[in-house]
Amino acid sequence: MEPVTYVASTTAADASVVPSFGFDIFAVIGGMFGGAGSLSGGGILGFFSSLWTVFVVLSYLVTIILVVLYVFASVRRSLYSDLITQELRDAEQLYDEQFRGNARNSRLQDVITHSTSDNPNDWRLAIIEADIILDDILKKRGYVGNSLGERLKGISSNQLATINDAWEAHIVRNKIAHQGADFVLTKRIVEETIARYKRVFNEFGVS
Repeated sequence: MEPVTYVASTTAADASVVPSFGFDIFAVIGGMFGGAGSLSGGGILGFFSSLWTVFVVLSYLVTIILVVLYVFASVRRSLYSDLITQELRDAEQLYDEQFRGNARNSRLQDVITHSTSDNPNDWRLAIIEADIILDDILKKRGYVGNSLGERLKGISSNQLATINDAWEAHIVRNKIAHQGADFVLTKRIVEETIARYKRVFNEFGVS
């Protein structure tokens, strides 16, 4: 019995087949967004269309978050400003009750002490105190009006040479009282305002 010999038969196609273990990222992305195995034609269009949709959604979310944060910050700032304004008005009323009718020299010294402080709240008090002193002076000199502003309106430059100083100083006081923390009071503004009050006081013979 003759031995049987088996010969493996190969073809050119079989010889050219090489196992592939690579990872085609473009095929995966194309399958996700374009429904095809490659990014071509409609696949590319679908890919960028999906990216744009994601971008628009994220933009809306970020915008909503920013609007909410802005509203929250605005409310907090408004509450803080109202609190500061009320505290200043309370301090103004307390100062008026305690010192009205007292010797002006001691009151002026209190103004100077507060104005030279390093505390911005003391600066505000200094201007408020000086404004009360000015109002007290005008009342005692017979100037009529329901408020300091009304009394100043009835005074001409012929009656008071420093009327403009009085007005400018009073305007700063009103900004402090009505704008609260929104009004940025600097050391320079304090010095200029107190200097204006002093010039008015000097004209009235109060120093």
